[in-house]
Amino acid sequence: MLRHRMENSRHGRDRPAPLPAAAHRTAPGAPPATPPVPSTGRALLRVARDVAQYCCVAGPLLDGLGVTLQVVAASLALALLAGLLAALLRQSGSRVGRALAVGYVETVRNTPLLIQLFVVYFVLAPVLGMGRFAAGVLALSLFEGAYIAEILRAGILSVPTGQWEASRSLGMDVPGTYMEVVLPQAARTALPPLTGQLVSLVKDSSLVSTIALHDLAMQAQAVAADTFLVFEVWFLVAGMYLALTLALSALAQLLERRLRYEF
Repeated sequence: MLRHRMENSRHGRDRPAPLPAAAHRTAPGAPPATPPVPSTGRALLRVARDVAQYCCVAGPLLDGLGVTLQVVAASLALALLAGLLAALLRQSGSRVGRALAVGYVETVRNTPLLIQLFVVYFVLAPVLGMGRFAAGVLALSLFEGAYIAEILRAGILSVPTGQWEASRSLGMDVPGTYMEVVLPQAARTALPPLTGQLVSLVKDSSLVSTIALHDLAMQAQAVAADTFLVFEVWFLVAGMYLALTLALSALAQLLERRLRYEF
C-alpha cells in the first residue's frame, strides 16, 4: 500500500503543469497575448483622450464666443443710441415725437424677441439688403433699446427741478442742459438697471442662432450633435456665459464707483 502511494506521488511530479485558462483559448501558432496595460498607463490614456475631446469641443465654442462678443458690442452701442433718442422724444414738447416714442416702446416691449428677430430677418433684411449679422444686431438693438429708453427716462426724471432752473438761469440752452447737467446725473442713477439690461442683452443674444448666425449657442448645438457630449458642451457654454456676464457686472460696478466719486 505504501509503495503504491509513493509511485503515484512520483508520477504526479513527472506530469507537466496545467496551462492557464488564457493559454487554452489561444490558437496554435498565434502570437502571445498582450499583457494588460498598467493602471498608470490607462489613467494617462484617459487624460489624453479627455484633453483631445476638450480641444475639439473648445475650438468651435471659442469661435462662437467671438461672434457673440461682436453681436453684443454692436447691439449695445445701437441700443444705447435708440434708447437715448426714444427717452429724449418722450420728454420733448413735440406730440409727434412723443407718439412715435410711445409707439416704439410699447410695441417692442409687448412682443416676443423671437418674433421680432424673424420679422427683421425675413421681412426687413431682404428689402434693406442686410445679412444675418446685421439683421440679428438690428433686432437685438431695437428690443433692448425700448427697455433702455424707459431706464434713461427714469434717470432723467430723477434729476431735481432745481438743476433745470439753475441751468436756465445761467443761459444754457436745452441741448447744453442735457449734455452738461442732466445726462451725467441721470447716468449715475440709471447705471445699475442698465447693467441688468446689459446682462439680459448677453443672454438674449443666444437667439440669433435661430437665423443660422454661428454664435456661441449655434456652435454648441453643432458640437453637441457631432460629439454626443450634450451635457458637457452645454455645461461649458453656461460657464462661458456666466464668466462674460460676471465680467460685465464687475466693469459696471467700477464705473458706478467712479461716477459716485466724481459727482
